[in-house]
Amino acid sequence: MSESFKQVFYKKSSQKLLLIFLAIYFLLNVFQAYFTGLHADEAYYWVYSQFLDWGYFDHPPMVAIFIKFGHAIIQNTLGVRLLTISTHILSIYVLWIVVKKYTDNLKAFIILFSAVLMFQVYAFTTTPDAPLFFFSVLFLYSYQIYVKEDKLKWALLLGLICAALLFSKYHGLLLIFFVLISNLKLFTRRSFYVTIILACVLFSPHIYWQYAHGYPSLYYHLIDRSASPYESEYTWMYFVNQLLMMGPLVGWLFFYYGYQLKAKEDLFLRSLKFVTYGFFIFFFISTFKGEVQAQWPLIEYIALFILGCVYVGQNPRLFSKFKWLFGANIFLILLARVVLMGIIPDTKKLPFVVDFHGYDVWAKQIEKVADGHPVLFLDGFQKASYYNYYTQTLNGVAYNSFYYRRTQYDLWPLEEQIQHQKVLLVEPGEKQKNNQQNIETIKGVYHSIWLDSVRFYPKINFEPVDFTKEWKPNEVKEISFIMSNPYGHAVNFSDAHEKWTCSFLYGFLKDGEVFSVQEVEKNLIPMELTAKAKKTVKLKIKAPAKAGNYKLFLSVKTAPFRGTRNSKMMSIKVNP
Repeated sequence: MSESFKQVFYKKSSQKLLLIFLAIYFLLNVFQAYFTGLHADEAYYWVYSQFLDWGYFDHPPMVAIFIKFGHAIIQNTLGVRLLTISTHILSIYVLWIVVKKYTDNLKAFIILFSAVLMFQVYAFTTTPDAPLFFFSVLFLYSYQIYVKEDKLKWALLLGLICAALLFSKYHGLLLIFFVLISNLKLFTRRSFYVTIILACVLFSPHIYWQYAHGYPSLYYHLIDRSASPYESEYTWMYFVNQLLMMGPLVGWLFFYYGYQLKAKEDLFLRSLKFVTYGFFIFFFISTFKGEVQAQWPLIEYIALFILGCVYVGQNPRLFSKFKWLFGANIFLILLARVVLMGIIPDTKKLPFVVDFHGYDVWAKQIEKVADGHPVLFLDGFQKASYYNYYTQTLNGVAYNSFYYRRTQYDLWPLEEQIQHQKVLLVEPGEKQKNNQQNIETIKGVYHSIWLDSVRFYPKINFEPVDFTKEWKPNEVKEISFIMSNPYGHAVNFSDAHEKWTCSFLYGFLKDGEVFSVQEVEKNLIPMELTAKAKKTVKLKIKAPAKAGNYKLFLSVKTAPFRGTRNSKMMSIKVNP
């Protein structure tokens, strides 16, 4: 058999193996997506898709576009995940094209890919990490070509993908940054400025959305999310998650392969090294500000996977020694995926499974009691989102008090649509008062109470003017705030002719805990703000008695609720 014939035969058999793997993997993901209920985050992003916009409180809009497109075709959980499944299969094919330039060991590629736990998670679940995975792979593919071919078409494609990355998740900016610093000579290319300009122009609508809404995402991710005190668990769990997400049994091998591989003069492999180390260090430092979720370094795992494939291609004998370990790892992942579907009796009670099942029944049980009326859930987006998706309505509304945090529900018009209407307030647990009613659900007992003519105003905002951060214990200061009404109608804070009273509060946050909540003198607040109006008010604030660092917040409280967050967290220091 001639050498050329062998190459043709091998190429055809390799293509056939890849197609078989992709077909089986696609069917597995379709089956999984259909039989696995939505996670709370996915339900939340489905509500995103009902209000398409250039941005959202937590994330950019790509995840909403993914869901909108898929759910328009199939109106069930498979539809929510349809674009995720499709782009994931395409990502595998593109990854193989990237890896193939260094090694033609397709079997090792399939084994290594199947062993990465994090890749399995985003094979069928639709969160911002799903489009991030897809466009990160496309970015690396385009960059691999562009670094060797300085052509306008590749510069344009790279600019388009950069914008898509940023529209997927803000972590995409880190990928772009670490690739750039790995090859600063890119700035000597004229075509590269086309990439920069195109990406900036395409992403500018989201920047404007942030500006128009007071940069809520920036505030949430950089300040509000890191309000809790440091715990050592954040750091050591970060290292554990790194190993687990790359593979429960083989994660350490990926890191070993990636470290051992020499990039030499290869600019693409050099960029992967920068991405791997850059993400690892960046999120390690982030553990000292708060908990780093396991999926945040997703792009690091992609780079590490490619480095691992290249190393295995160069050292096949070393890899063959651990094939059995990879096989065991893949078996555990497949077992976990089957368990997650809930088709095995009693597995739905497992901690990592419980959030994916039963909420379709739960929502219908509550909907029956609500009888077409809006349903209000306290402190969190999860329950309201589950209710909205599984009833296919927008009747679920989240009320987020100052004990929780703000979410996209504080920006959507859902709360405006239920003002002065009768609503059903639902909370977990047994009833505590005679006027409450227990609801037996598949998720346990909930209690409910009917509220007539409900009112609350999460969009009313207080912005400090010339705010001073240095205070003395128990010191009283008169602080000026700009009080604004973004609603398209006047807001009346008076209690006249109202069933539920309205008051204004200020409080402090210390080590993530709320304390010292006090009422603002009511005569200092105007009783009505006309539509889109702003007014400067002077409020008397008393500092905490003990020295330390605190965060001050203001709240509008309407009975029977605790009060919403109506300002940003303002840092103050109480000196001894």
